[in-house]
Amino acid sequence: MVQFPEGAIVYPDPDAMPTGDLGRASWAKAAWDVIGEEEESIRLLAGELGVWVAFGTIRPLPTAPAPRNSLLVVSDRGEIVARYDKRILSHTEATRLYSPGSEPVVFEVDGLRIGCALCIEANFPELFDQYEALDVDAVLLSVMVDDAARAVVAQAYGTLFNYWIGYSVPAQFGRTAPAGIIGPGGRWLARCPATDRPGLAVMDLDLDASDHDITVGLRLARPWRRLARAQSRGAGLFD
Repeated sequence: MVQFPEGAIVYPDPDAMPTGDLGRASWAKAAWDVIGEEEESIRLLAGELGVWVAFGTIRPLPTAPAPRNSLLVVSDRGEIVARYDKRILSHTEATRLYSPGSEPVVFEVDGLRIGCALCIEANFPELFDQYEALDVDAVLLSVMVDDAARAVVAQAYGTLFNYWIGYSVPAQFGRTAPAGIIGPGGRWLARCPATDRPGLAVMDLDLDASDHDITVGLRLARPWRRLARAQSRGAGLFD
């Protein structure tokens, strides 16, 4: 699977867009046909190459007052199998750009259950706790921000919830916080070079691996922490 950042196809600057009602950005001149063509080219190429792809895009919805900031997931057969709509928006996104999504998304690749999150949602641990309760093996966190702290928070989720984290960031922010893959114990297993040039971080996700991090994180820490959380909730510690 290839994971791309939030807004991989387009990430508009609200200050550069025309303004509509109540100061919100107007999407009247958005080239949805061009965005659709780009999405279609990725879908076809994924099927041709036989790889899964997750990439950030913007989706207009007829029932919503503004488009959704989304992560599209395409299978190795070139089929769109999931669309995650960003649920927690920044103030600017919420007041000027997008409509929020409402549901977590989990899809499966070769027996691995994978969840999705976008950018500022890294600041809301309840979303990642929810994915742990949904029994995911990994979460794809695609961002569009130059923020070293966000990568540290992502690493913390690998430690706290004992699943893999795919952290994708645009190349121009790579000097601050390079893209990479975090293991269930919270350690960076693979990471792009700390440059502003495109790079690849590659890692096998193997539930049966005998690696120390996998053994401790998946087989020991995660079951025990689930039990501890359940006992704590039963005792009213989390009320």
